[in-house]
Amino acid sequence: MDCRTHETQPAARLAETGQDRDAELVGLVAGGDRHAFEVLYRAYFPRLTRFLHRMTRSVQLIEEIVNDVMLVVWQKADSFDGSCKVSTWIFAIAYRKACKMLHKLDDPLDSFPDALASEASCQPERRFEQLSLAHALGDALDTLPLAQRAAFQLTFYHDMSCAEIADIMDCPVNTVKTRLFHARRRLALLFEGQLEGRP
Repeated sequence: MDCRTHETQPAARLAETGQDRDAELVGLVAGGDRHAFEVLYRAYFPRLTRFLHRMTRSVQLIEEIVNDVMLVVWQKADSFDGSCKVSTWIFAIAYRKACKMLHKLDDPLDSFPDALASEASCQPERRFEQLSLAHALGDALDTLPLAQRAAFQLTFYHDMSCAEIADIMDCPVNTVKTRLFHARRRLALLFEGQLEGRP
């Protein structure tokens, strides 16, 4: 529940959830509303961080890319035409920025930056279970080609449709489906037997 009852700026009065809220925020950002930008930034920072973590495996890169993405959002908000969801637009920017950054670097990626693991539950057993599964899945995902990994992430961690992912990755829907098919098949092989006995 939002307890910021003192806020009177336009962005603070927006609907609590949904694409309408995001579209309204982008509209306000296009008009130079810094508070709306802050609300949008806070809403997308954790989502983009999770997405970029799997793509880059580098805390330093994630921060840089998120800042680059949100700079584009600030500068180009007036070009958003509503032909797709705001989330699709922003994730497409993030995907392109991450691909460009990774192509430029040509360095091996860091393994498991612990700084991002701090979001897990405080209960030791639960945290251990989550971290074990996350590491196993992380190892498995790392074996996938970047395009398959990104498509898998957008589907299962960000609940996006194939059409949205196609927009983000700038490819046909059938290409997304093919990438997901190969990603699932590869993960099924890698996880075969590993998840037995888990609750």
